[in-house]
Amino acid sequence: MARGARPTRTRARTRRRHTASGVLACLAVAGTLVTGCGGQAGATAGVRVTGDDVVVPVDGGEAVVRLRSLAVSARARDGQELTLSGPAAADLGRVDGVSRENGAVRWTYPDRGLSVTAAAEDGRLAVTVRSSRDGSLVWPVTGTDPATTSVAFPRGEGLSVPVADPFWNSPEARLSGAEFDLVGGLTMPFWGHTIGGRGVSYIAPTDIDTKLRFVSDGGRLRTEASHVFAERANTRDYTVTFALTEATPVAAAEDYRKWLVSHNGLSRLRDKIERNPEVGRLVGAFHAYVWGQARTPEGIRKLRETGVDRMWIGYDADAAGMGAEAVRAARDAGYLVGPYDSWANAQDPATADTRASVWPGSLWKDGCVRDAAGKIVAGFHDRGCYLSSQALAQAEPAAHVLADRVKAMTAAGANSYFLDVDAAGELFDDHDGAHPMNRAQDRRNRLDRMRWLSEDRKLVLGSESAGGWANPVLAFSHGSATPVNDGLWPAERNREEWGRYYPQERPGFFFKPTSLPAPVAKAMFDPVYRVPLYQTVLHDSVISLDRWELPYYKLPELTTTRALLAMLHNTPLNFVLDGKEIDAHGRRIAALQRFFAPLHNAAATEPMTGFRWVTSDHLVQQTTFGDGVLTVTANFGSQTVGDLPGGCVEATLRGDHAPRRLCPGSL
Repeated sequence: MARGARPTRTRARTRRRHTASGVLACLAVAGTLVTGCGGQAGATAGVRVTGDDVVVPVDGGEAVVRLRSLAVSARARDGQELTLSGPAAADLGRVDGVSRENGAVRWTYPDRGLSVTAAAEDGRLAVTVRSSRDGSLVWPVTGTDPATTSVAFPRGEGLSVPVADPFWNSPEARLSGAEFDLVGGLTMPFWGHTIGGRGVSYIAPTDIDTKLRFVSDGGRLRTEASHVFAERANTRDYTVTFALTEATPVAAAEDYRKWLVSHNGLSRLRDKIERNPEVGRLVGAFHAYVWGQARTPEGIRKLRETGVDRMWIGYDADAAGMGAEAVRAARDAGYLVGPYDSWANAQDPATADTRASVWPGSLWKDGCVRDAAGKIVAGFHDRGCYLSSQALAQAEPAAHVLADRVKAMTAAGANSYFLDVDAAGELFDDHDGAHPMNRAQDRRNRLDRMRWLSEDRKLVLGSESAGGWANPVLAFSHGSATPVNDGLWPAERNREEWGRYYPQERPGFFFKPTSLPAPVAKAMFDPVYRVPLYQTVLHDSVISLDRWELPYYKLPELTTTRALLAMLHNTPLNFVLDGKEIDAHGRRIAALQRFFAPLHNAAATEPMTGFRWVTSDHLVQQTTFGDGVLTVTANFGSQTVGDLPGGCVEATLRGDHAPRRLCPGSL
């Protein structure tokens, strides 16, 4: 797919060699009382049946599962009672075969062909539902406790939404009625609620064919998870864990990080740098896609002369590309540089939008994904088809399609690579008899080829809106910082306001300043609702940025807010640059980078260890990284709080005698 016609998607593949395989192996069998997947399922004593209830000890109290309905409640140690889930949406029928075995309780719903296991696992309640037939289940139903005040969920970086907020319950917020696939719709398979003065975390490790739906009922939001049981998809098991947490805005993310670590699913950036020192060039760097003069040696030197000493440079897979001399100039400047590519689309070579959609041999149309009726699945914007990762995997040993493609794309000397959509989470069932696959196989294929790029080819690899499952094979992600609202897409299709995909050297789609509709801007960028869930889990693993078609100067009204969010979260800014843009903004970009670089140098490989709202209106926020390595405070308001003016951010590195201050609006 051309950059001008690109999607938002993806998933991946695995070998037993590395940490991704540990997570996916657990995902494949999650729910079957696994031991050796990090959690000691069934190892905690005290799981018992009391009447119609299964009582399971958890950290902070005990959870209670109702046998007849799968409703879940909890009793905290101080006596507080909380509803963790309402009953399953449909009647489950009679209960049979209740037994206690190896510290777990098992039972069946024979009318539905379902068997259930409830156990204590690493301080959580783990409930697994296994189906003997294809079907579906709507459960858990969360946020139903009258004391529920907020819901947090990793849409992009993350949002924390008050459940009774009129805006988020309104049609203009586009949340009520929305349903997010846990593979792709959300960046990680968890969510959380604040109930009274406590938090509750929900993790669904069986994320394929699991969705989370938001429902507004009486002016209050609740969530309904659903899972499809399908033999072909290997999704007959469905597991959800429940945990009592603190009532902080990022508590659910902290719980998921613990789960990910215990399942060997977190790969740290410092280890990636050790394996490939070129990854270290990302530390302290901003990112930019370049056009026109910025793709030339002179343009690169002009950018470096502004004072920008670290930058990731990407260029589109069009005919202009970026020549060897310009690539050499970028590398000499200390930059990472590499092409955008996509392996998800195939088109007729005679009419293809871009060379990235042209494949050798008969891959068009023989390599296309086909649906259950045998029909080719049309590609993004109905151009060409989605190209089957299984077809490519099968072709590679003999035809070397991908190896030859990467060799050609990096012939100018690129040391980085951006593989669009592979990590974003749109996975396919391919019913073509020559290369059949289900979504789990598609994910394994994508993980395999991303690992090959990053580990075998030693390219500093990025992808789009990377899901947490892809963290072992990526160094950076464009788009995972953006909590996309569905109102963004019609805004981008308004070519008069947003801009078009031409002229080629400066396409208005990326360079034309514009503004988002007010509800979309509020839903995506209002700091009152933004919380760093992605950073809490993955800050020391994957460097995360906003979407590439939302570069910093695309939305002038939001530049201060976006700069403060980036500094607060210790994440880089993303730009599009040509000669005019360097002339107009180069010095400001350099000033922003001078503030950011020492903070990122100190903390890029450290976990985010804290986030809090300093003021009750959420306009002053604070983050911490590592063991006191870095503390950042941002004031998103217009009034001075303490001695921090509105629209400014302060950062204190360990050893600093005074905070460092940046007020982006004054640059």
